[in-house]
Amino acid sequence: MQTFLTDWNLTYLILMEFTAKDIADLVGGIIDGNPDIKVNRLARIEDGEPGALSFLANPKYYTYISTTRSSIVLVQSDFEVETQLSCTLIRVDDPYTAFANLLSIYDKMRKSKTGTSSLASIAKSAKIGNNAYIGDFVVISDNVVIGDNVKIFPHSYIGENVKIGSDTTINPGVIVYYDCTIGNDCTIHGGTVIGADGFGFAPQSDNNYKKVAQIGNVIIEDNVEIGANTTIDRATLGSTIIRKGVKLDNLIQVAHNVEIGENTVMAAQSGIAGSTKVGKNCMVGGQVGISGHIVVADDVKVGAQAGVASSVNKPGTVLLGAPAIEISRFRRIIAIFNNLDKLYYRIGDMEKTIIELQAEKISGGKND
Repeated sequence: MQTFLTDWNLTYLILMEFTAKDIADLVGGIIDGNPDIKVNRLARIEDGEPGALSFLANPKYYTYISTTRSSIVLVQSDFEVETQLSCTLIRVDDPYTAFANLLSIYDKMRKSKTGTSSLASIAKSAKIGNNAYIGDFVVISDNVVIGDNVKIFPHSYIGENVKIGSDTTINPGVIVYYDCTIGNDCTIHGGTVIGADGFGFAPQSDNNYKKVAQIGNVIIEDNVEIGANTTIDRATLGSTIIRKGVKLDNLIQVAHNVEIGENTVMAAQSGIAGSTKVGKNCMVGGQVGISGHIVVADDVKVGAQAGVASSVNKPGTVLLGAPAIEISRFRRIIAIFNNLDKLYYRIGDMEKTIIELQAEKISGGKND
């Protein structure tokens, strides 16, 4: 284990040290060079420095292999060396995947904290599993149940009767309202709010709005990742449900009683209105709006900034535009749209010609 001090003497970055042999064993690679050379940091190949591990997957970066200062580089198993290299190579089937796996290992090591801060507030009725980490100023309310290996980072709030499964990470500043459930192997990023009231108001005869009590909850199943500052509202009755494997980006709004199907992914600044059901394996681009009380079938893809106003019943549909329409129709419309200026002038010329022909006809008739 080595310690590195920043330039401003403010923080320490502690990284474990690995040999080329250690890394090759982790990724199933073959060493071409010194098996005992050590690395303690990760770097892009063009920014490499001694003690760094890099990877080379994209051919346009091949030129950097002869100049990189990184100590170890992950390369394709059939990569051909054309010049003498100063770095050690680890040959793998897929350098990008191997590097991603190493990043995951490093991330788990970075988060391998355990213990409970003396500054945390934990209700006596709460049950906390083995090897949990509870950071500074975390609040854990009555009857909360937390599984094994859960990490709850500082300034997070866990409301009454919440259940959190094993191996889940709650990052700083997350708020989980009462009665909500979070599954195993989930990651909730900072600033996210789970279980706030749904937007339920009943219009009155005097033009005021009466609040409708939101007494349901939010259920998040296993292996879900939710980005920073995303909000998932509790149901009016029943549950807002995020099925297993769902990945939500930052700054997403999920309204009350929405259900998002398994392994659906959604990009930033998108929003789903109340009581809509989105199928499994869907892909939703950034800034997409989906209306309430509709159904979106499985395997649907929605392009960025589209507005889905009605149900999509055909699985595998690809939608673009606002209001959203099927991609084949959208392309035809865009082809016309891109030529509107030319069509405008052509129509103008046609109108001018028609007027001239009419004038000639009138003139000719008078001459007769």
